[in-house]
Amino acid sequence: MRIPRGRLFVSAVMLGLLAVVAFTVPPGPATAADQRSTVSASTVSASASKADTETEKAGASEAGAESESRVNPLPRSFSWSSSGPLIAPKPDAAHPIVSVKDPTVFRYANRWHVYATTADTAGRWSLAYTSFANWSDAAAAPQTFLDTNPNIGDRYAAAPQVFYFAPQRTWYMVYQTGPPSYSTSKDPTRPGSWSTPRLFMDTEPPVLMENKGDGGWLDFWVICDRTDCYLFFSDGNGHQYRARTTLAEFPGGFRDTAVVLSAPNRFDLFEASNVYRVGDTGTYLMLVEALATGSDWRRYFRAWTADRLDGTWTPLADTEAVPFARANNVLFEPGQAAWTRDISHGELIRDGVDQSLTIDPCRLRFLYQGLDPDASGDYSQLPWRLGLLTQTNSTC
Repeated sequence: MRIPRGRLFVSAVMLGLLAVVAFTVPPGPATAADQRSTVSASTVSASASKADTETEKAGASEAGAESESRVNPLPRSFSWSSSGPLIAPKPDAAHPIVSVKDPTVFRYANRWHVYATTADTAGRWSLAYTSFANWSDAAAAPQTFLDTNPNIGDRYAAAPQVFYFAPQRTWYMVYQTGPPSYSTSKDPTRPGSWSTPRLFMDTEPPVLMENKGDGGWLDFWVICDRTDCYLFFSDGNGHQYRARTTLAEFPGGFRDTAVVLSAPNRFDLFEASNVYRVGDTGTYLMLVEALATGSDWRRYFRAWTADRLDGTWTPLADTEAVPFARANNVLFEPGQAAWTRDISHGELIRDGVDQSLTIDPCRLRFLYQGLDPDASGDYSQLPWRLGLLTQTNSTC
């Protein structure tokens, strides 16, 4: 988001230890059923309810799907179906918000959980939370504003990412307060439980200062492999960055910041990057938001892949003609108006909740922000809403 822009011999002992752990381990990742992510991109209708039922059924075919995904996990081009707006702002007297944007989404304890950015009529940016059992319930679900959490307060906060960091049995919310920040919680279903934000890095790394021009670091994203954690971010000036720390040091120790992608036109690598582990294929997927400067200047997503998080990123679907997600490869469901021409800041629905950020390449879903094509004015006042894309050309 623009800145205003995680043997028989010992059986008796082990059972005893397990009993202790059962009473002391804080809330952890969702069960396998909770982690299934096959939801339908639908309007608030019967098809949305059907999608949530199919989410639970998906587990039965997981083994076969993963086997196929190793062979051909991602196509060279993508096509999508979009829902209508599923989550819209719910202002109150103290929060005259005009938009809901930059979502992070996960399935936990048999519910969907969404944290997002809000902007109000005065141009103030903050965070909100909503939760619902089925996508058909999303529009009616209440919203909680995180400025009511005294640890967050009324500070500038935007572009959240939430995951469970398994080594510490702790949930992390990564977001921007200017610099890259994080809060922690033992229960992400309680927005009032997030801690006071702390910084991953308190000063801009030299390589950023050398390349950012009039931009600045934004849209921070954490993903980990078996040994290291990586912090990805943009600068709004055509560069994509990556910093590294060890799994043991996280959340401290980020270093070795480097440029991993660059473009002469700053709008070709603009913001809102996200990175995922593609099933068990040994492949990683990076998405970066761009503006279609060669045509309509609408927002869309480009995609690259790599075989390592610290590896070289190879184009997958990275042009206006062949994008990851853009108005030209998205169809709206029958009877649903084309309510947006922008496919902007969002997150793929993950196949779990932990720091590996694993997705199922056979069931891609993308929660994104869109807006009325005729909307104009100051960026903070644009009426962003959240909709859901479902891939329609899976190779699995």
